[in-house]
Amino acid sequence: MTSLLQVVRSLVAPLTRTRAFRRIGPVVLPPAERFLARVSRGRVQLSALLVPSLVLHTTGARSGEPRSTYLMYTPDGHGRAIVAGTSFARDRHPAWTYNLLAHPDAAITVRGRDMRVRASLVEDDGEREAAWDLIQAQWPGYRAYERESGRVVRLFRLQPLA
Repeated sequence: MTSLLQVVRSLVAPLTRTRAFRRIGPVVLPPAERFLARVSRGRVQLSALLVPSLVLHTTGARSGEPRSTYLMYTPDGHGRAIVAGTSFARDRHPAWTYNLLAHPDAAITVRGRDMRVRASLVEDDGEREAAWDLIQAQWPGYRAYERESGRVVRLFRLQPLA
């Protein structure tokens, strides 16, 4: 099954890097994720069909209001998750990254299970390269979003809290 999933990912991944997908994805995918979450009571995510996915629950950096975002994550092998603020290769950082910078204590929902986490920005060049290697192994070519966006994509490590 793992090799089949890798084959499917390698076929789908190039499509996600097209201009058409970058234009349509941000408009279509978030409402589709919310709809699926509503009808499945949070147990199913569309993106989770291909990659590990979570719902990140943050506090708004300026508003202080609760915010939820559907994201792909990469397990780092130490019980933590890595999330990348690619934002479909747009030239601005996604809002959730500002939220985590302002309020690093957050929560995630994975397969219907809630967990409190603390986010830390991955800044060290060596750590960033290792994180990107893990992400790329999961989703081939994902780092192209960073090159195409013209900015340094923010990577966060989410550490579960007791």
